[in-house]
Amino acid sequence: MSTQQWDAVVVGASAGGVEALLTVFSGLPADYALPLVCVLHLPESRDSLLADLFSRRLALRVKEAEDKESLRPGTLYFAAPGYHLSIERDHSLSFSREEPLHYSRPSIDVLFESAADCFQERLVGVLLTGANQDGAAGLAAIKQGGGLTVVQDPLEAQVPTMPEAALASHVPDHILPLRGIRALLAQLDPAHAD
Repeated sequence: MSTQQWDAVVVGASAGGVEALLTVFSGLPADYALPLVCVLHLPESRDSLLADLFSRRLALRVKEAEDKESLRPGTLYFAAPGYHLSIERDHSLSFSREEPLHYSRPSIDVLFESAADCFQERLVGVLLTGANQDGAAGLAAIKQGGGLTVVQDPLEAQVPTMPEAALASHVPDHILPLRGIRALLAQLDPAHAD
């Protein structure tokens, strides 16, 4: 696995996602080689405290994504509430106010599909616990583009609907518990690989 080069990791979660994401990202070093871009479904009406919460618990640099910002390694970006988040071909982040998808804005599918278009076989997509179908089509697009796809084991997910929807749409490269996903992400960093 260490021969493959990766450019970015995209992660989607919904119900039960905060604890799941903390488990997955804890232990990743501050100098982690890849940018991590995450959509966690949140109510549109309130400001997100995710970046603040996660930055206190993780070694990684954590921030809320900004429109037109370029991706940087070792940084965990959270989508801002109320905007779809895409990755452009120049590896910058882009906001849009298009209609919600699966009742969600930001939508995991929008992030995953744009990232698949941008990074193709150099992308890792991870889908975690959640209560709707968002992310299934996007993860299938990552797989179709040659990227690596990872789904949280539905038996372990707090809400298995989202992982089950992904498994119904394609066969991922890995179906893992949260700690297994964390170990896999650690291995993807060439500087810290065995």
